[in-house]
Amino acid sequence: MKGTGVALVTPFNYDYTIDFDSLAAIIDYVINGGVDYLVVLGTTGEGPTLTKEEKKYVFDFVTKHVNGRVPLVAGLGGNNTFDVEEEMKHFNFPGYSAFLSVSPYYNKPNQEGMYLHYMQLASVSPLPIIIYNVPGRTGAGLTSATTLRLANASEQFIATKEASGNPEIFMDILKDKPRHFNVISGDDNLTLPFISMGMSGVISVIAQAYPKLFSTMVNLGLSGRFEEARAIHFQLYELMKMIFADGSPGGIKVLLAHKGLCKNVVRLPLSPVNKAVENNLIKLAEQIKH
Repeated sequence: MKGTGVALVTPFNYDYTIDFDSLAAIIDYVINGGVDYLVVLGTTGEGPTLTKEEKKYVFDFVTKHVNGRVPLVAGLGGNNTFDVEEEMKHFNFPGYSAFLSVSPYYNKPNQEGMYLHYMQLASVSPLPIIIYNVPGRTGAGLTSATTLRLANASEQFIATKEASGNPEIFMDILKDKPRHFNVISGDDNLTLPFISMGMSGVISVIAQAYPKLFSTMVNLGLSGRFEEARAIHFQLYELMKMIFADGSPGGIKVLLAHKGLCKNVVRLPLSPVNKAVENNLIKLAEQIKH
């Protein structure tokens, strides 16, 4: 999992049904824009508000529409370890290379509990696992020590998506990780700085709206051409922050709607971003030079 991954949204119609035509259009847009892989039903995909049947439809649809053009990662996590275990054991959609599994949320497990949770999943998973650390959403974060412990305990763990926003955690993991284990940025605006420290890329939100521009920045950074990469980073910098100003994926759906790729609809309990943020997003988007 290197380069630019895109955390796909789940587009909805105005009646909140899944808009598969828009999902197909977004998939084609980002693949044609040069991204390296797609993440299906991660946080940005609003997985918690989809039924189990809807999730199956989405996983299946993406497999068929992508048709092998890029690797796929399935978002599969939760705060009930044995429920996630059953989902993983019975996951039978072709084309997926790994699971992205968020650390348990709401329960607030201690570090030992999170370690045991992931080790239980590794013991049954048919696919490699990307650990996902996002304490701002889960309420309990993995320490760098726990992530490294997992990375060294099983080669089923191939990477961590780090969205803690804590540079010390990033650097601790990068410094001591085993060779097989990658560190993936979960924060668009921190991607380029931490590629310089050894991150292998990003699972991005903003790349869904600007796949060619953002993946070019990532590729320039990975090849050591930081002066050119910085120019793109700062071109997108304010927009990368603004898409999260009033909730996600509300911000990215504004940009996708502005591009005619989907409707600006999220499912409750999420609500579209407020009008001031929407106007700012569109204003910033119109300043981006492709």
